[in-house]
Amino acid sequence: MTKTVLLAAPIHPVLRDGLLAQGYELREAVEIRQESAAALLHDCTGVITSTRLMLDAALLDAAPLLRWIGRMGSGLEVIDLAAAAARGISVVSSPEGNANAVAEHALGLLLGLTKHIRRSAVEVRDGKWLREENRGIELEGKTLGIIGFGHTGRAFARKLQGLDMRVLAFDTRPQPDAPSWVEVIDNLELIWNEGTIVSFHVPFAPDTHHYFNQAFADHMKRPFYLLNTSRGTVVDTAILPQLLACGKLLGAGLDVWEQEPISRMDNRQRTLLDELSQHPDVIVTPHIAGYTQEALYKMSATLLAKIGALTDK
Repeated sequence: MTKTVLLAAPIHPVLRDGLLAQGYELREAVEIRQESAAALLHDCTGVITSTRLMLDAALLDAAPLLRWIGRMGSGLEVIDLAAAAARGISVVSSPEGNANAVAEHALGLLLGLTKHIRRSAVEVRDGKWLREENRGIELEGKTLGIIGFGHTGRAFARKLQGLDMRVLAFDTRPQPDAPSWVEVIDNLELIWNEGTIVSFHVPFAPDTHHYFNQAFADHMKRPFYLLNTSRGTVVDTAILPQLLACGKLLGAGLDVWEQEPISRMDNRQRTLLDELSQHPDVIVTPHIAGYTQEALYKMSATLLAKIGALTDK
């Protein structure tokens, strides 16, 4: 009997070739829409997905032959894990594959903000040559708090190792194998009291919704920079303009937004995006941190290995 896999996300040829070698027939629908997914998925053994599909209980019910789901990247909020488990469907993801890409992007945002790279480049384009106004700061000696110390948080910490910074890491899970240059903390007090940079690397979950909110900002004792390369809903973006205006927030680097993409934003979020993206101390990128050429290969190769392990059982 033919085994069919629905490819509902861009993948590297290494995954396509590997699935074919394992005897799967491939059905490609990279531009898939939720309303057409059931018809495409109904006879599939597996599905490769990213963020386009919401694999909820109703869609899983429409796919009685489904045995596994492969998630390109991290973040399993697009999959009803309880429903999948109840139906005996295995779920694998590939956060290892794009962790380095996200870490490099976070570092790029940090350097861009603290050195005023975007702001000064725009000024030069407009015929201005302002040096004193763009005097930046050095990262040496600064205290940076990483919130969420999984694959991407650890990868970001590795990028910071040679910058002579104080790196604090907070995670709700035990971290017995943390690197020696990272101080693992069991609460946020040190970040609040001594941090000048806060970087979020947490998954989407009910308890991470608006993790960064007015109360969090009020706890910060010093002016600080904010980085978010995790999920847009982690940051309450509505409070950022006032934090920037009063000087409490020195700058923000955001690769994600509460509603994505622009076509799905309500008027409030679109107005907020327009305001913040034009602010000289804000950098907003369109959820591209983990979207490198290399990450596409790494995520695909990681998924192939995990899918192979499932079928070997």
